Amino acid sequence: MRVGEATITLQDVQVIWGLPIDGEPVSGTDLERTSVQWQEYCMQYIGFAPEEGALKGSRLQVKAIIHHISRVHITPDTPHLTVVQYARAVALLLLGGTMCPDSSENWVSLLYLAKLEDIVAARNYSWGSAVLAFLYRELCNASEKGKAAIGGALQLVQIWAWSRIIPLCPGLGAPRVHMGPHQIDNNRVLPGAPYGAMWNCEHTFTRTVRTTVRVIRDILDEMQYDQPYDMESNVIMAYAGDFNPQLWRSICPLIFYAIVEMHHPERVLRQFGMMQNIPDQPDTRDMSLHKITRSNRTGTDCVLQHILYITRWQRRYDTVIQRQPISNRRDTDRGYWEWYNNITRHFVSSSTDRRVESG
Repeated sequence: MRVGEATITLQDVQVIWGLPIDGEPVSGTDLERTSVQWQEYCMQYIGFAPEEGALKGSRLQVKAIIHHISRVHITPDTPHLTVVQYARAVALLLLGGTMCPDSSENWVSLLYLAKLEDIVAARNYSWGSAVLAFLYRELCNASEKGKAAIGGALQLVQIWAWSRIIPLCPGLGAPRVHMGPHQIDNNRVLPGAPYGAMWNCEHTFTRTVRTTVRVIRDILDEMQYDQPYDMESNVIMAYAGDFNPQLWRSICPLIFYAIVEMHHPERVLRQFGMMQNIPDQPDTRDMSLHKITRSNRTGTDCVLQHILYITRWQRRYDTVIQRQPISNRRDTDRGYWEWYNNITRHFVSSSTDRRVESG
């Protein structure tokens, strides 16, 4: 686009969904089990043994989890084990149904459940970087010729786009969830809902552009660069203490078992209010990671397989980009726009190209 490069970063994952981005990478060994062993595993950790038809290798049908959750009613008298199993089932459903759904949206990998066995220790993982790694891979796969489906955190993409492309953004009614902190009792307070929860409301489209593709493309071509988050707002300040703003600007690998994708905030520094320079060429060695998938990799120790990138992740604070702040939206280093115009098509609509050329 004409405003320069833009992409979803760790900042967006943390601000929109409130996911932790610091911590241990989500990785491990893809274990092989029989159907009976998976049934026993599910019974132990999420409280029910799915029927054999609800299992496909190491994947469990999403509707089987939903059916189980709908039958469990948590009360103050519910046994602790049942509460923990229920929490794991809900977390597994969120992982497979919203955060990292595959293109079918019908199955969730039981591999994720391994990171929920210790429900307390689950907070120590970088779930945000795992979600972004999965999304980057799905976006890349969807760009290939002949692809008809896409997985990944598309709800995150929707909110990210609405936050930036204002003419396409719906009007928002009152949030369906309480945005402020939740007082549990005199000693316990749960943090407020993240920024993305504002969009869990009734949407109105009376002032939203809903017209031909050509007009929408023209709107994209006329966009101005902006930072959509008001970091001083009450909604964001309510949980800003859990943010890791340095990591938003870290050039680092994003790891989710067999998937490794690179995080390149140095290409979109204006999203962080910083001067954009001409970025370095991507490392071609990292591009080979796209060939590595979970297919036929049962028994593979992903930690050992990606030890180089896990080591780089452990040094993530050493690769944080720091640049001078910008004073206006178009501020860049000298030569950036010439470079950008030479390496990409920066208009979506051919009608805009014609209008610019004739004007």
